[in-house]
Order: sequence, then C-alpha cells, then structure tokens
Amino acid sequence: MHYKRRKSMAYLQLVDIKKTYHVDNQDFKVLKGINLSFERGEFVSILGESGGGKTTLMNIIAGLDSDYSGDALIEGKSLKHDTTKQLDEYRRSTIGFIFQSFNLISHLTVRENVLVSLEMTTLSHKQQLERADELLDKVGLADHKNKCPNQLSGGQKQRVSIARTLASDPDIIIADEPTGALDVQNTDEILKLMNDIAKDGKLVLAVTHSQIVADYGTRIVHLANGLIDDDKVLKPAFPVKDEPRPFKAKVASAKSIAVMAWHHFTYNLKRNLLITFGASIGIFSVIIMLGLGNGVKGYINHEIYSQINPNTIQVTEKTANDDQASKVNFSKHDINSIKKIKDVKKVTNGYYAMGGGQLKDGNKSASLSFLQTFNNTIKKNTIKTGTVPGKDEILISKSDAEKLNKKHPYAMKGKNISLYVNVVGKNSQPQIVSRQVKVSGVADGQGSSISYDTLKSMFEADHLTFKPNFLAVDIAGGVQNVEPVQDSIKSIKNSQGKHNLMITGAGSIVSTLNTYVNLAVSVLTTIAAISLIVSAIMIIVVLYISVSERTKEIGILRALGFTKRNIRDLFIFESFFIGLFAAILADVIGYLIEFGINHVSESAVHYSLVQITAGNAIFEIVVSVVICLLAALAPARKAAKVDPVVSLSAE
Repeated sequence: MHYKRRKSMAYLQLVDIKKTYHVDNQDFKVLKGINLSFERGEFVSILGESGGGKTTLMNIIAGLDSDYSGDALIEGKSLKHDTTKQLDEYRRSTIGFIFQSFNLISHLTVRENVLVSLEMTTLSHKQQLERADELLDKVGLADHKNKCPNQLSGGQKQRVSIARTLASDPDIIIADEPTGALDVQNTDEILKLMNDIAKDGKLVLAVTHSQIVADYGTRIVHLANGLIDDDKVLKPAFPVKDEPRPFKAKVASAKSIAVMAWHHFTYNLKRNLLITFGASIGIFSVIIMLGLGNGVKGYINHEIYSQINPNTIQVTEKTANDDQASKVNFSKHDINSIKKIKDVKKVTNGYYAMGGGQLKDGNKSASLSFLQTFNNTIKKNTIKTGTVPGKDEILISKSDAEKLNKKHPYAMKGKNISLYVNVVGKNSQPQIVSRQVKVSGVADGQGSSISYDTLKSMFEADHLTFKPNFLAVDIAGGVQNVEPVQDSIKSIKNSQGKHNLMITGAGSIVSTLNTYVNLAVSVLTTIAAISLIVSAIMIIVVLYISVSERTKEIGILRALGFTKRNIRDLFIFESFFIGLFAAILADVIGYLIEFGINHVSESAVHYSLVQITAGNAIFEIVVSVVICLLAALAPARKAAKVDPVVSLSAE
C-alpha cells in the first residue's frame, strides 16, 4: 500500500487566531491567539467549557467567519482574504459538517438530503443516485432512503447527516457535538463511523464536552479562556492514501435549485394552494374583464356587420361643417393615394343625400331620412326581395316600404313611384330634384339607395353640378385588414400637408364604439388589477415569513457550499411556481365562468359575450409570473444575506 509522504507544512494551520465580539459597545475577546496545526488522518477532539470559543474556532476553519485576526492556512494557502464565492467553493470541496441537532432538511427524503451535497459535484444524476445509495448502505440506512427525517430515530438522523457529509468527499469533517443528542449505543456507533472517516484520510475535528468522544480520537486539544492550554496526542494519525478525488465540486445548477424549490412547494402544499388561490383572484378578475371586452366588441361588430359589409368602408373629406357635403371635393391625389394602399381592392364614387328626400305612391308618401347611392357597404343578403338598383331604380328599406304599404311591404317590388331628393342648388339654395323610379327590391336596413348613375342624371337634368361626397373603398382579405387600411387612409395628407380624409358611415361608428368599449374595459381592468397589488403584497409577506421559518435551512445550505445566489434563486423559483399555478388556476376559473355566461347569452342574444382568447390566457400567465417574481425579489435578497453562523445557531 502506498502512503502519502508527510510534508513539512501542515495540512491545516492556524496562526495567532484572535476573535473579538462587539456587543453593546463592549468588546468580548473569545479567541486570544490560537496556534494549531492539523494533518489529514487525525481525529481531533476540541474540548472546553461552553462559551470558550470552540464553535467560533470551527466556524473560522469552515470559512463561515472571516472577521478575525491572524490566519488560517490550507496547505499553505490563506483563507483570510478569500472572497465569499471562494469560501463557498472551499466549503463545497473541502468541508463537511456533522451537527448535534442533525440539521436535516425536513421536506426532503433521506436520499434527497444526501443528494443535496451531490448536486454540487460534476457527477451525472445517475452517478449521484448511485453514490447516495452507496453511502446510505454504508451507514446502515439502505432500507430507509425514501423516508422523511421525522420518521427516523436520533441515531438514524445522525447517520443521514454523516452520509450527506461524506457525499462530496470533503477533506475536513467538522463535527459539532456529534453525539450530544444520542444514547450510549448510538454514540458508540457514530464514533466508529467517525473513526472510519479518519482512517480514510480525512481530518476529523469534533467539538465536544464528552470525555468518551475525546478518548476515542487520536488527539485532544483543550481550549480555555480563548487559549490552548493542552494539546495531547493519544495515538498516531492514520496514514493517508494517495488517491485522486473521483469528481470535482461545482456550483449547484439552476435545475437542482428548481427541484429543491418544487419539493418545498409540494411539502407545504395546502398552504401554497391557499396562497395560489389568493393570487389567482386578481389574475382571474383581469382575464374576465379582457374576455368581456372582446365579447362586447365582437357583439357590437356582429350586429352592425350583419347589416353592412365590414370589408367596405366609406371615406369622405373633412369640412368646416360636417353637414356641408356639397363642399366635399376629392382630388385625384386623394383617390390615387387610397388606391395605392395595401389591400385596397377597389374605390367607388358615392353620394349621400344629407337632406334626405321623399317617396310618393299615389296619395301615400314616405319621408327619407337616409338616402345614398348603392355600394358594397350594403350586404346583398339583406335584400329580402328583388335585386340591387339599376338605372332609374331604387332599393327601398322595409321601414320605408311599410310607410307606402303597411300590410304588404314586399309587394312594393316592381312598382313605379316618385322620388324627390333634397339637394343644395345654385347659390347654395335648397332645391329638389325628382324622378319616376322603379322599386328594384325591398331590403332590411336603415335606409334606401339608388344607383350612382341615376342620381347623377337627376342632378344633370336640372343642370346641377354633381360630384361624389364619399368614396366606397373595398378591402381585400379578412376583417383584420380593415383597421390598418383605415389608419393608412387617415394618414394621407393633401397638398397643404393636412390630414383631410376621414372614415364615415358604419365603419366610423364601429371604430368609435370599439374605442369606447376599449376605454371602459381598460378602466374596469385597471380596477381589477388593484387586486394584483394585494396579491403581490400577500406573496411578499408569505415569503418573508418563509425566510424566517427556514433560517436554519438557509444556514445548512450555506454551510454545505450553496452560494448566496443559490439561496436567492431558491425563493425566486418558489414564487415562480406560485405565479404559474395561480395563472393556470385563473385560466381554468375564467374559462368555466366564460362557459356559464355564454350559455346564458347564447340563449338571450345568440352571441358569446365573453371571449377569452389564447393571447389573453398567455398574457395573464406572463403577468402573474412577473408579478410573483417581482414580489419575491426583496424576500429572496434577505434570505441570501442571512448570516450562516447566526442561522445555524437558530432554533
């Protein structure tokens, strides 16, 4: 067997270590100049009275406490000026802890407690599992690996702690009163395990009050009043095998931190489900408002577009007085600019009689509040009888037909009637143009219409100037192309550099109504979003409580080599799970309520008044997660700043 040759320089050397605590403006000197050297293969017991500085000395050796004078050297390398990250790496690769109170993580199984250390190694997951099972078998717990710590006896818990300590193959084992909570039989078994650890070439440092423990080791160091007053070698140190480390230490991955966070989330499932439900209320309120807005807009559009063609819009010019249709004068530039817009299929001249008119059939008459030239804004399926108007023909609305023939309005089809149109004549004087026209059909809708050529010839017969006062613009593709085309038309400038075109007719009404609906939904959504603030405050409070509850756990993880960032990410991942599941729950509730409301509205108005889109659902998931992550920042930062020395001493 080959043994590692002893070097003149000790493996661990403490040089004039002094430590002073400052409490209430007073200095308490705990360590007053400690000089010690240790070698691997030693089982050293540190004896002394309570408050004598034993634990403080171990914290310095473990890299948990850097506020001291003097120096601690590992193979000649000083720990004094190492950064926090370097000390985390030092604990991951070099230090292992065995605690009096075992310090197992309660929400993890026995096997998972051992895997915590192995997550910070370069071993694959399969290798980590194999090593964990091997170590649990070595300490006699192979049949208990899937149990939780609260299902074990004190001796079994300490065995788990030892297996976890050995998992990362550290060179120094620090045992703080390792048998203090054990009976005689378990004490003997744990001491044998610790002795075997020293035989494997590890340096075992045991802080103890027990002479039995002290006599079991290779050396006893007695500490009194902050000084070493006795250093006795009981037997030679065990030989150290010259074997390479089978793996290297590394920072715990985000994946492993997420898995730990998930374990804690499921361990406190009832409480976390209540938190999740509380957080989902605010999200649910927002998604219902968004779905309601979609539904109401859709219903308005559906009702209007059932009468008109949504892919044809009417365009007119802005005038000083909107009633002065005669002042409208489209330029070739305006028309050509509209024709060049993407998705514009056709531009047709149109005329709207602002003054209305009158129909006469014998001694019966009907006033026309609405008369325009026929264009594609009028859906052909609204024509209940007859056809579109041709030359010297008129398509009258059912309401106008009822004024002429109340009992049989559709019988007006094919009849010859008199049409009188109120127009602006010469010198801006009111004038009436008239013609005998044939009723081409009767249609549902709000007004009557004639062909452009018919109205033009009526003007020309009275020697009046006739020019279009609106343009009907046909848009290719689906309804989704309408709004971009409308925006492009409004952006057209005339020769004076002004935006002189506007959307009129039903398209303008739809846009206005949609604007009002959007405004109302935004207000309601903002009010609903206030509950999101309440949810965020609730999550912040819960996470702060969680940090306080898990102070000991944080200290354990930091002692094992977890970085401050690992601790911060642990709480952030837990908040992520809360946000994600709150959003999913809100989605489920939202879709259930959508189903219920729409079941009623389909019967009442034949339309779904709540329409939660996939985009809405994804949006609220993102919002929920972001809010929870933001809420977690302060508590997670606090957790990362927890002093491991203080937290390990917490009960």
